[in-house]
Order: sequence, then C-alpha cells, then structure tokens
Amino acid sequence: MAVSIEALQQLLQQLNGIPAAELTPLFAITRQVKLEAGETYIREGDTARKLAWLQQGIIRAYAVRRNGDEATLFLRWEGQFIASHDTIIRQQPARFIYRALEDTVMVEIDYNQLDGVLRDNTRLEPLRSYFLQMMLAEALDSIEAFVTLSPEERYLQLLDSRGDIVNRVPDKYIASMLGVTPVSLSRIRKRIHSRGKQ
Repeated sequence: MAVSIEALQQLLQQLNGIPAAELTPLFAITRQVKLEAGETYIREGDTARKLAWLQQGIIRAYAVRRNGDEATLFLRWEGQFIASHDTIIRQQPARFIYRALEDTVMVEIDYNQLDGVLRDNTRLEPLRSYFLQMMLAEALDSIEAFVTLSPEERYLQLLDSRGDIVNRVPDKYIASMLGVTPVSLSRIRKRIHSRGKQ
C-alpha cells in the first residue's frame, strides 16, 4: 500500500492552514529515499538528524539486548513520520536501529536544514511544534498502553488501528513490540478467534 506525496502536502497544509505554494521552501530541501527490505535506515550510534515520512513500506525500530535478543520499540508504516528521538530531541547518537521490513519509499528532510527553513519562514514555524509534539505523544501512548492495557488489549488496539500490519510483519516482531513471546501471541490470537466464532 502506497500513500501519495500529495497526502503529505495536504497534511502539512491542514496543520498550519497556509497555501501549498508557501510550502515550496520546505519541499525544496526534501529528497526521496528508497530502502530494500532488510536495509538499515538509522544505525545505532548515528548522529544524522533525519526526519522522514513513509510513502510506502514499514520501518521497525529496535534495540539489541546484551544477551543478543532484539527488542522491538515500535513499527511505523505508510502515512507516518519516522525519526530518531535521540538525535532530534536529545541531540545525542541514536540508541536504536531503524530497519525496513519491506521495500520502503520515504520523503526525507535533514532536521538541521528544516530548522533553517522554519526560521526564515515564520508562517511554517508551527510545524516544529507539531513534529516534536507528535514524537512525544507517540512515546507517551506507548508507555500508557504498557501500563494500562494487557498484551491482548494492545494487540486488539493494533488490529483496530491497522489490521493489515499483522500480516506484513513477522510474528516475532509483533510479539516483541507487545512485550510477549511468539507463543503467547499465538495464544492471544486463538482466544480472539474462538470468541469471534461464538
């Protein structure tokens, strides 16, 4: 499933209510990035302040624990933004790895260049708040879900928001993101399936 670049333009117009023509300085510093399935977008230790909008594909952010196990932090897919919280907000090297799970196309902007464009075009300045608030909200939503919802409820939430993702992402990554083992995820699915038959 691909999302057109016009969708990004419409989103940005809705956010600050200005004509598309005034977004030209912003789009002038963007570039298209294509990744093959399995290709890394951001490596642990990278310092580049990249902000991208997914036009097609899925990106997985994860960490490798000391024992070698991988822990999935989050997934991002079409129509969503992706960036390293560490490099953008903390201005520190990235602690997580961001890798394409399938062939991916993104519209990317260098956050330092974006900073300059926003300073020179004050009507676009609200975009900075939007990007930062969006990153903070996503982090808080994830924390709140782990505190207030069971793994099954978190899985149902994923199904409600974007059900096709569970068919495009390996079970082990979905399970890791939910904080359960693949066996537990299988049990969750069986319970949901059996309830659906009743």
